[in-house]
Amino acid sequence: MPHFVIDCSENIVKIKSPKEIIQKVYDTAESTELFDSGDIKVRINAFEYYNIGNTKDDFIHIFANIMEGRTISQKRNLSEKIITELKLMFPATPIISINISDFEKTTYCNKSMV
Repeated sequence: MPHFVIDCSENIVKIKSPKEIIQKVYDTAESTELFDSGDIKVRINAFEYYNIGNTKDDFIHIFANIMEGRTISQKRNLSEKIITELKLMFPATPIISINISDFEKTTYCNKSMV
């Protein structure tokens, strides 16, 4: 159920392939054992046009949306593991970040639920 949407500068997908980046985030999320294998979804958006403090510095930011119910400690661990792995992949990238948001069970719906 978790969704990891990776926004990054276009240069990031020239350094490593989108497939490699997506797989790294997937594998790292799976390694936390917070999610059922096969339920993790990862997508990537590479931007040609962006402004980071009036620079064209490379960046990676992940928007993680997970079902509510995980502790702050579990979410912090997930964030730190993903950022640690991305730092290893992209040591020269100045901006690598993530934020985690919770889906509410009561308001979440997908097509299999209706």
